[in-house]
Amino acid sequence: MRGKVMQLELALDAPLRAGARGALRHTVLAGGALWYALARSRRRPLCIRVDRGGVAVRAPRWTPLAEIESFLRDKERWIRRRLEDARRVPPPFVWASGERLPLLGEPHAIRVVPGTAPVRRVAGTIEVALGPDAQPRQLRGAVLAWLRSQALEVFTPRLADFATRLGLPVPELRLSSARTQWGSCSARGRILLNWRLVHLPPALVDYVVAHEMAHLKELNHSRRFWAVVESLHPGCGEARRELERLGRQLPEL
Repeated sequence: MRGKVMQLELALDAPLRAGARGALRHTVLAGGALWYALARSRRRPLCIRVDRGGVAVRAPRWTPLAEIESFLRDKERWIRRRLEDARRVPPPFVWASGERLPLLGEPHAIRVVPGTAPVRRVAGTIEVALGPDAQPRQLRGAVLAWLRSQALEVFTPRLADFATRLGLPVPELRLSSARTQWGSCSARGRILLNWRLVHLPPALVDYVVAHEMAHLKELNHSRRFWAVVESLHPGCGEARRELERLGRQLPEL
């Protein structure tokens, strides 16, 4: 777009956040102005870090600035993609009464209350019985343990239902804490499901369970495999896209 300098995504945030990671600089790339923090060291080669704070570059002390900015131009498309991804990542969750967590697709407010029941779900809230001097780490530990127990309660009957529909015995189920994988199925028939699925709407939980159960029939991603998934969960393609979209929005706990 001629006659107008366009900022890259999050570029306006960089002057506020990136200074601690190096000297703040800016350059004009094909898509517009880019702010970045430049740190010099003996490290080789040139490297770029992109996160919610913006763009940071680490370069050897002897590397000319022109070479660094040429490197940024070469990586502009990659930088744009990473900045866009970083913008979609939610900030770290704050463990305090009143904060909201999704449970089966619905927001639930955390409430720290007096009582003996450690954690329970009450009318759109997650009530946690802790003393008035409880620390955030105690609240986090109590809620995460409860979420994992809820995940088992949600996943187990779904696994049994799909096993019946496939004419198979109910497989062994274990919870996973993987950061990049919703589930897996081993060659021995053991199913791993990410407990964080409990944040998502039931239809998406069903899709992931159907996906892993279908591997008990086809331990691959062939057309036959996807036909089994579709038979268990019609519209699995849309569910797959929705899972990718909502998965990026889940809080970092």
